[in-house]
Amino acid sequence: MILLTQRFGEVSIPDGKIITMPKPVLGFEHLKRYCIIERDDCEPFLWFQSIDDPGVAFMIVNPIVFCPDYRIEVNPRELDELKISDVREVETYAIVTVPANPAEISINLQGPLIINTRTRLAKQLVLVNSSYRVRHLLSEFLDTPADFKVEETVEEVTV
Repeated sequence: MILLTQRFGEVSIPDGKIITMPKPVLGFEHLKRYCIIERDDCEPFLWFQSIDDPGVAFMIVNPIVFCPDYRIEVNPRELDELKISDVREVETYAIVTVPANPAEISINLQGPLIINTRTRLAKQLVLVNSSYRVRHLLSEFLDTPADFKVEETVEEVTV
């Protein structure tokens, strides 16, 4: 499939890489199909690109990159919804918000995305009874501000 995106232009998406969200990202209930776009200039960040609306893409990151002890408990019902039978089939991502001021970049650790890599089903969880917040400033995880540099080409992303 060829998708003409607002942010990346024309992108080729193999059918086997399309991710379906039966219960979509909060606030974007009309968008159910996505793909992950990797770009060398954005590492360690990725893009969760909507196929249903080429103008919508969320910056995401594996939360372990910044929070090595990040752990979540997933309700067995949610595992069933995504047809997860083996935890090795699961990838977890956190949505990143990049406002105009790079010092305010934040990671949503309370609402991670989990993806079954075998079935390509995904869901955004809402963690309850958790110490994680919707807005953890990236600077909380860095020793010094110089540990991380935001490329000037990154545009504002709103979740």
